[in-house]
Formats: sequence, structure tokens, C-alpha cells
Amino acid sequence: MPQQRRAQLTRRAILTAAATEFDLVGYEAAALNAILRRSGTTKGAFYFHFTSKGAVAEALVEDHAAGLAALRREWLGRGLDPLSTAVGLTVEAARRVEQDVVRRAGLLLACRRPGAFSDGWDGLIDRLLHESAEAGQLRPSADPAAVARVVHAGLVGAHKIGADFSGLAERFAEIWRVVLAGVAREDVLRRPEVLAQT
Repeated sequence: MPQQRRAQLTRRAILTAAATEFDLVGYEAAALNAILRRSGTTKGAFYFHFTSKGAVAEALVEDHAAGLAALRREWLGRGLDPLSTAVGLTVEAARRVEQDVVRRAGLLLACRRPGAFSDGWDGLIDRLLHESAEAGQLRPSADPAAVARVVHAGLVGAHKIGADFSGLAERFAEIWRVVLAGVAREDVLRRPEVLAQT
């Protein structure tokens, strides 16, 4: 196996092991020896890739941010209507966090930072809901900025209140179903593609 490929696999094994350990015991309690044992790597191999446990955490945050950016590009490039995009994108992001320990650890570590950023979700949801209103998908009485704030708060709350991440995608879908029942036009709600991801 070429050395570069082996180095990539070792780095990935360390990230996955660290994410799993952080997921099980938390960042502070995760010991480097436990990460090494779980990844099957030596201390030398670890320090070849990372200078510290903190550097692994930073790499997980970067991996999470890169994954979100790619997911957003993918959904925005599908050519769907803005409401279907908003629903599908957020529910799929939740599903990926639910199912992938590396993404989950990256999200949790990003949220721990002082003044943690929102990953741009608030702005993106606001933009998509304004586009939905302009496309006639929302009832005329619905204020897209207010709807965006409620949806964003609901999604953040759904993430925060769960004891773990199981069921996160379903909680996101439920928020969309409840909110859209009150603000989306009836004909839009009857279109299967809008709520296909819920």
C-alpha cells in the first residue's frame, strides 16, 4: 500500500477513535491512551498526525464544517424548490449527525467553543424561507423571517434537548411538519416533494 494512502487511513482511524471516545465519555475525560488503543495506532503515529488531543478535536470540527459545506452545495445544486431544499437539507444533516460518530463529535466540539458559531444555518434557513415566500409557497400572512427564526430555534432546541442523537432526524422532520402545517399554502403541503424528507 502506498505510504500516503496508509497515512490517510491512520489519520482517519485516529479521528474515528477519538470521535468515538469523545462520544462515550466526553472530550475532557477521553484519555489519549484510550484513543490509541481504540485506533490501533502507536503514540509515534499519533504525533506524526496530531500535536495533541486538542489538535484532533480541531480536526474533527474542521471535518464537520467541510461535510456541512459539501452537503449544502449538494442540496442547493439539486434544483429543487426552496422549501423542499430547506426541509431536505436540514433533515439529512440531522440524519448524518445521528449516524456518523465523526460528524457528531465535530458538531459537539464546535458547539463547545466560546461564542460558538451557528454554521450559517440561521442565515441559510432565512434565505430559503424568503425564497419560499417569493415563490408563493407560504401563505401571504406568513412572515418568512419569523418562520425562519422559529424553525432555527426549533432545530437548535431539538439538538440540545435530546439525551443523545438518536431520533434527531425525526425530531427535525416533526418540527418542519408542525411549522409548515401553519404557514405553508395548502396546495404546497399536498405536493409530495416538499415534505418528502420528513
